[in-house]
Amino acid sequence: MGRILKWLIYLLILGALALVAYAYLGPYFGADFSPPQTKVRQPVTLDAD
Repeated sequence: MGRILKWLIYLLILGALALVAYAYLGPYFGADFSPPQTKVRQPVTLDAD
């Protein structure tokens, strides 16, 4: 049981490191993490009574 838990912890650490590496190195390999940007215009009615 101890071996399985130890390997599970190793896999979790390795997965976390891989996720951080992908987040930092992804834009160099073509992954674009920026959200699509669009302009939104809405009229605003101010009631100053």
